[in-house]
Amino acid sequence: MIVLQVLAFFAGLFVVIGTTSSVLRNLVVPRRLRSRLTRRISRFVALPFRLVADRSRVYATRDRILAWAAPLTIIVILVSWLVLYLIGYGLLIYAIGDIGITVAFREAGSSVLTLGFASTDRTRLTVVDFAAAMTGPIVIGLQIGYLPALYAAYNRREAEVTLLDSRAGEPNWGPEILARHASVSSLDNLAELFRGWERWAADVSESHSNYAVLIFFRSQEPTRNWLVGLLSVMDAAALQLSLNPALRQGEARMAIRMGFVCLRALAKTTGLPYDEDPSPDDAIELTYAEFLQGVARLERGGFPMERTPEEAWPHFRGWRVNYEAISYQLASMIDAVPALWSGPRRGVAAPIEPFTPVNRQPGGTSGPLSKWS
Repeated sequence: MIVLQVLAFFAGLFVVIGTTSSVLRNLVVPRRLRSRLTRRISRFVALPFRLVADRSRVYATRDRILAWAAPLTIIVILVSWLVLYLIGYGLLIYAIGDIGITVAFREAGSSVLTLGFASTDRTRLTVVDFAAAMTGPIVIGLQIGYLPALYAAYNRREAEVTLLDSRAGEPNWGPEILARHASVSSLDNLAELFRGWERWAADVSESHSNYAVLIFFRSQEPTRNWLVGLLSVMDAAALQLSLNPALRQGEARMAIRMGFVCLRALAKTTGLPYDEDPSPDDAIELTYAEFLQGVARLERGGFPMERTPEEAWPHFRGWRVNYEAISYQLASMIDAVPALWSGPRRGVAAPIEPFTPVNRQPGGTSGPLSKWS
């Protein structure tokens, strides 16, 4: 019996300390810290949603299914913390007091959940009961305070992604950004766009590293995704620098730089491998034929090009090698909308091209809704 009580004491102490470390890492310490517990819970919760979603070949259906995974993960993590505290304090009460294991867990549950219906009149258990009684409200209070910060970061992220719709189509595509700006003679506005997304990338790098569950939160529309939006802006900047270096370069360079800094921060958070110092001559997965498809879209939009596609390709590849591999890994992991130039997805045969709405114009002719469409 003494041996069992000693083992129960150290096991309970280990569970309580480990759970407290997980709570602090996820809700309190403003650093890129994640516990193995929450990472495993996230994978466990996401697995059944992925299995069900993979049975559908329609991406909109898959997106609706996967949209429930991240919010449910938050609830499961909270419940898991409370259950682990109940187990840890139950083992401590059993080890310290002369009571049965069933009574010990009943008393621990009463204290952690502050119900107060079960207690034993033993002085040496008072400290454990008080600690357990404080733990439950503190964890729940931290989680309540955590949710507003979480959804505030989500709303900031999605506002810019929504604004990108008229500039990049849906799903977003880098060449579409330059083509649409060229078609309405607003290339001068690209600098403002790149500045805005530089700040956006910095915000996402900070918020999504601290609150990793945000990486898996999905947009309101199935054809809209934060990662695809960032990738399209970075591709637009790389295309501008490669094809028309006479345009303002500072903002485009900074957008790419902050973009891959953001992606690398998220790769560290999610445990994805990446090359910290890739060579500009390294190969990329995007093919030259796909690059020519983007150049053709720029030509149709009237984007001015100083270099030929053959001349621009090495420059574009040198920029894209900094962010392509991480983008493709993240896009596959979160099952982002399969946009052009965003890598392969499970169970998706071909990428989705940006949608161009068409309306009925006066006189009975059909045409684009506007030059922005």
